[in-house]
Amino acid sequence: MARADLVAAVGEHGAYGFLGMVRESPELIRREIARVRERSDRPFGVNLIPVGTDRVLLDEELNACFEAKIHSLCFFWEVRPDLIQQAREAGCLVIYQVGSVEDAIAAESVGAHAVIAQGFEAGGHVRGEVSSLTLLPQMVSAVSVPVVASGGFASGASLIAALALGAQGIHCGTAFLATQESFAHDFHKRKIIEACSEDTVYTDVFAINWPPQSPVRVIANSVTERFGDQLLGHGPDEFPREVIAHQDARPIYKFSTDSPLKTTTGDLEPLALFAGQIAGAIQDIPSAGERVQRMVREAEATLERLRHLQ
Repeated sequence: MARADLVAAVGEHGAYGFLGMVRESPELIRREIARVRERSDRPFGVNLIPVGTDRVLLDEELNACFEAKIHSLCFFWEVRPDLIQQAREAGCLVIYQVGSVEDAIAAESVGAHAVIAQGFEAGGHVRGEVSSLTLLPQMVSAVSVPVVASGGFASGASLIAALALGAQGIHCGTAFLATQESFAHDFHKRKIIEACSEDTVYTDVFAINWPPQSPVRVIANSVTERFGDQLLGHGPDEFPREVIAHQDARPIYKFSTDSPLKTTTGDLEPLALFAGQIAGAIQDIPSAGERVQRMVREAEATLERLRHLQ
């Protein structure tokens, strides 16, 4: 959902953006990097997920990033020392999103410059099983590199909470998916602002494109309702390749990990509508700049309120 418009917009308002380039062509990566640089001179990174990407394509994606001298690369899921080494040798900062203290230690030990502590309440693919506010201080204590909090953060008050627990900042997905510049489909954005926190479910029935038992957090829909209380224990091989939508010329399958983008056509309701539990606090679809500014204003107000409590 994070393409050039969103990344440039958050950068111009003082935040740090990542282009979401999972399983994208090197041509698209080069084009999106160039588009960000046309709009902003702020640094930004590219997000890649090796476990969900064919090795040949992953190498092409990495080369596109290295040729463009991208500022940072953010990796997710299993810790890959070889990729960290490649990225460092190319001059990139390396941020690893992890879901456990063990993975944070592993990422630091092989050269990651920072880690993102992803809590269980996060949207999209979820690596760990511990909530953000429990995981974060343990991870901060376990590693010496900067830790960024992810999962359940979408406000200035939550930023202050994360800082109090030792984080260097917060990593927000759902909050910026629901912005005007997001490349997510309007259907997805509307579902987020309509959802309450209890409307999200943790499941691996959206399995095609990923290894078995790779759970995600999504907004409940007809697919998750069909499985009732059997939402876990699934893999890609048990589902038929039923085309229900298209992304440009590419077919999108029911039970795949594809979520609807701005240019997706077809039956969108059964697709994976990634969202964290924080969806219950997202009430509108502002510009990305306004979302950042609200967080800053609320953070300042929270600090002022805390001063008066002393």
